[in-house]
Amino acid sequence: MAETQGNTVTHSFLNNLAEITKIRLSISVLFSSIAGYLLGADQVSFTTLALLSVGGYCMVGASNVYNQIIERDLDALMERTKNRPLPAGRISVRNAFAIAVILTLIGIVCLYIINPITAMFGSICIFMYVSLYTPLKTKTPLSVFVGAFPGAIPFMLGWVAATNDFGIEPGTLFMIQFFWQFPHFWAISWFLDDDYKKAGFKMLPNGKKDKGTAIQIILYAIWTLLASLIPVMGVTGKLSLSIVAGILMALAGLVLVYFSVRLFKLKTNKAARLLMLVSVSYITLLQLIYVLDKFLR
Repeated sequence: MAETQGNTVTHSFLNNLAEITKIRLSISVLFSSIAGYLLGADQVSFTTLALLSVGGYCMVGASNVYNQIIERDLDALMERTKNRPLPAGRISVRNAFAIAVILTLIGIVCLYIINPITAMFGSICIFMYVSLYTPLKTKTPLSVFVGAFPGAIPFMLGWVAATNDFGIEPGTLFMIQFFWQFPHFWAISWFLDDDYKKAGFKMLPNGKKDKGTAIQIILYAIWTLLASLIPVMGVTGKLSLSIVAGILMALAGLVLVYFSVRLFKLKTNKAARLLMLVSVSYITLLQLIYVLDKFLR
């Protein structure tokens, strides 16, 4: 009986830990870092990959925990978040803070072992997400712009981990994922707008689900498409893309633009949700194409 209770407690803790660190989001962000590492590495080091995986997950997980500590009262107001561990009372604020600090320390140490520049960018990512983006969400729609900076760091972080250098290549990776943040998060903000308003979050650029917001989504989708094709031109140092890969990226980008235009025409939550799913597929496909193009050429 005692062993069964112990297993139940352990299982419950692990479930809460996975939820408070937003395991699916953290893994998707980690995927970006690994893709960036594979693009930058002349020779793959599994030790570095392991450190990047552990350190990257810990840093993203810590950011999510800090975020939920700050927003616990607001999360309790929204249907989507009211059952998270903190507002539901499954984890105390004190324990959540301890988890966040431990994850932060493990993350910084792992990234520092790789190289100090990687640890620096990882630290900047946590600082901007927690100290700037999170409090701004209830103040101004510009929070999405601010949040796009830490959101775009993981892709370039992998390159920096591989090369111990910041230059045109990781800068280009940063730019691609920076532009991509806007159609992705504004699509989410569109279909969650009513829920966000319960907590006072101001996420849409115009504050409304209107043509003005939809036009901005289209513009950033186009800029994402154009940014993804820059490596084809041979102006981004070691980061290059073949013509075939460029054509594939152009087609994928046009699909992203198409669904952005579709949202402009329909202005429905269903169209916004579909755009969100397309945007996730797009960035995953982009990273896969970039990596495969490097290793298959």
